[in-house]
Amino acid sequence: MSHFVKTKYDLDSPDLVSVVDELSLWAAPFGLRLLEMINMRKNITALDIGFGLGFPLLETAMRLGDSCKVYGIDPWEAAIERVETKIKIYGINNVELITGHAENIPLPDKCIDLIISNNGLNNVENQEKVFGECRRVSRPGAQLVFNFNLEDTMIEFYCVLKNILNELGMSREIEKVKDHIYSKRKPLQEVVSLVEKNGFKINQVKNDSFRFRYNDGTAMFNHFLIRLAFLNSWHELVPEEKQAEMFDEAERRLNSIAGKEGELNLTVPFVTIEAFKK
Repeated sequence: MSHFVKTKYDLDSPDLVSVVDELSLWAAPFGLRLLEMINMRKNITALDIGFGLGFPLLETAMRLGDSCKVYGIDPWEAAIERVETKIKIYGINNVELITGHAENIPLPDKCIDLIISNNGLNNVENQEKVFGECRRVSRPGAQLVFNFNLEDTMIEFYCVLKNILNELGMSREIEKVKDHIYSKRKPLQEVVSLVEKNGFKINQVKNDSFRFRYNDGTAMFNHFLIRLAFLNSWHELVPEEKQAEMFDEAERRLNSIAGKEGELNLTVPFVTIEAFKK
């Protein structure tokens, strides 16, 4: 045990500082629930689908320990370079990164004991094909743990946007909003059916939620996560020549809501699913 007593981390190292506090508040609530469901066992092989910047891939690898091997697959090459830096600084020896898409996992049949995905399986191009790949690479009895946010995610914003569109008689754009939500967040029963169709038995489905709190709509639209992950796709829901006008109006209405309620909340309902390979 003596080699665990002291660390050699240099707190002035730019590399160390750059990776210590990089877990986003978006990924954390999902990942904490996922980590609670993992069956801790020695000598297993695990796979994280869509590991992004490394959470919960690296956390899972460290918790499982060196008797286990953990693969991660993701197509985001810049993020993979970042994760490689984290692996080096953290001193992790049981992770192997794969650059690629989960529709074609370059691993042998029946080699995986645990598959996890932290809000990743809902972002793949072909969800049905990915679940088929999960079936192929899983051993009988393999545990599958994944989560995703539901259709009512940020419903406070979408209600305001749809009200504006409805008032302007823009029925086509209202349908675009519905299609957008469906493409990003499939209904729970549809996902459950895909899991069962591909040879997994659902053990539990846990509902949860968190919220982003803002002073007002202006603060929300300026928030880095909103600008990074949501705002561009929201703009595409309305004609370019109407975007400035409509989002100014949306901002005004969200500010009004915040004024009446004391703050603006965006709620994010999600589920974490545990299943086992039959």
